[in-house]
Amino acid sequence: MAVMADEHVSENIDIAVSAQTAFDAVAALRFARWSPECFAVWVWRRDRDGHPARFVGWNRRGPFVWFTTCTVATSTPGEEFSFDVTTFGMPVARWTYRFAELPGGGARVTEQWTDRRVRGAWILGRVFTGRSVNDRPSVNRDGMRATLARLKRELEG
Repeated sequence: MAVMADEHVSENIDIAVSAQTAFDAVAALRFARWSPECFAVWVWRRDRDGHPARFVGWNRRGPFVWFTTCTVATSTPGEEFSFDVTTFGMPVARWTYRFAELPGGGARVTEQWTDRRVRGAWILGRVFTGRSVNDRPSVNRDGMRATLARLKRELEG
């Protein structure tokens, strides 16, 4: 399968909590609280310490509903949490969250999407999301801004 060159989109926000607190919220997979697309997460495998290792993300955009299978790639407490997304066995994306302590307190949270779609995933993406392949970076940037704002509101609330 030919994979397109990775395309990255990232956004960040400063939150008045520690990097560890922000990491803990993200690593708990509470995306359905913050994301404009994800409405449910089902963890189906945990690592030996009980942390999520594989999960299914349920997504909705308008009348379109789809799911993806996700595998945790990195889980470094207080620093980074990332997961790889596939659909029907095809690579779709890697989502990465980085956490950095700020001088004077608080943390900067950076959310990054890396496009890893192969041709088959482009077609399925169009069918399930109703969006053109070329729309996905801008849709994800808007979604990241909303997600990070909601994360901040919840953690600072």
